[in-house]
Amino acid sequence: MDSEELRALQAPLKARYREEPEAARITLRASGELGAESLTCKVETGRAIVEAGLHPATGGEGLSACSGDMLLEALVACAGVTLRAVATALEVPVRGGTVTAEGDLDFRGTLGVDKEAPVGFADIRLRFQLDTDAGPEQLEKLLKLTERYCVVYQTLRNAPHMTAQIG
Repeated sequence: MDSEELRALQAPLKARYREEPEAARITLRASGELGAESLTCKVETGRAIVEAGLHPATGGEGLSACSGDMLLEALVACAGVTLRAVATALEVPVRGGTVTAEGDLDFRGTLGVDKEAPVGFADIRLRFQLDTDAGPEQLEKLLKLTERYCVVYQTLRNAPHMTAQIG
């Protein structure tokens, strides 16, 4: 896809959202089924069912997906797609590359070993290795706009209001 095709694809959506802002607000959903026999949760991804379980550092066998890994995978997926879209729109030639995310966890927090230890990621690093001839200024703009428009990146950076309930 080139920048003209991307603009043509998105133009009617942008026009509609300008005229009808409420049409741009949608609710995404995810659901899972708790394991009856194991400490797992089967999550429907739209393409497959992923069985999530405990990380080996919390007693898991390592046979199920770890939700922390899934969070980083969602970041990589979103950032990768966003970078490709931004590169296409800006006509920055990107032949390929890799996206990696690393996150630091202290499992004392989630296991309740140390009440002062945080539960969740303390630091997350997102890195792009690109096959491109783009110059430093183009790459800086590409990164800045990828950060700005990546839904998962922005959600992690600016935590949303959350609620939880049973029933």
